Amino acid sequence: MGSSRRSRLAAGHLPQGIRLLHEDAHILVVNKPAGLLSMGTDANKTRTVYAVLTDYVRKGDRKSRKRIFIVHRLDRDTSGILVFAKSGEMKRRLQDGWQDVEKRYLAVVEGVPKKPSGMEACYLAENSAHIVYATSDRGIGKLARTVWRVLESHGNRSLLELQLLTGRKHQIRVHLSDMGHPILGDRVYGHHRDARRGLALHAFSLSFMHPDSGERVTFEANAPDALMQLR
Repeated sequence: MGSSRRSRLAAGHLPQGIRLLHEDAHILVVNKPAGLLSMGTDANKTRTVYAVLTDYVRKGDRKSRKRIFIVHRLDRDTSGILVFAKSGEMKRRLQDGWQDVEKRYLAVVEGVPKKPSGMEACYLAENSAHIVYATSDRGIGKLARTVWRVLESHGNRSLLELQLLTGRKHQIRVHLSDMGHPILGDRVYGHHRDARRGLALHAFSLSFMHPDSGERVTFEANAPDALMQLR
């Protein structure tokens, strides 16, 4: 399984506020700012992490055939760690073992949970408006499990650490909303629509088996100051 190796590498900054945490011959690891897409859509193909990193590996040479491969995604409004592969084989190896990846988040939520920690588990489905909701119908929903603990509370807000045991769309946001403690700034699953406040959710730690060496590596990225100031 290999020894654990932690990385807080400060390899440098890239355009669009992206920070390069680690690069080797097989993977790129970055800290994505909130407000930036992981990959393109029909309406937006250039202001994305994928586009910035593609240009980075090609060194600005439009004729270069070098490319990167998307392994996983973060929502536009979520900041934090993203991993990209430098080949199709490395992408396949990472995704084949993705169920064993340890994913940890920080979130600032409304209110103070009654318990210091717990686990939320339910089936999640998505409606025609692309809103995810909890359901008891296993036929239409997929099991989602999130472990959480309160790190600290101030007034009517709390800072939570969360670990994803599954990787469903909007899983953390729906679970916290169903608990009665939606994430601050969540305009879809929250209690308000304050457009001036960003979503207070950050993917701060990612631990996985390196697709080439087989060594377990852990990358961490501090939460943005703006999120931490919401406590």
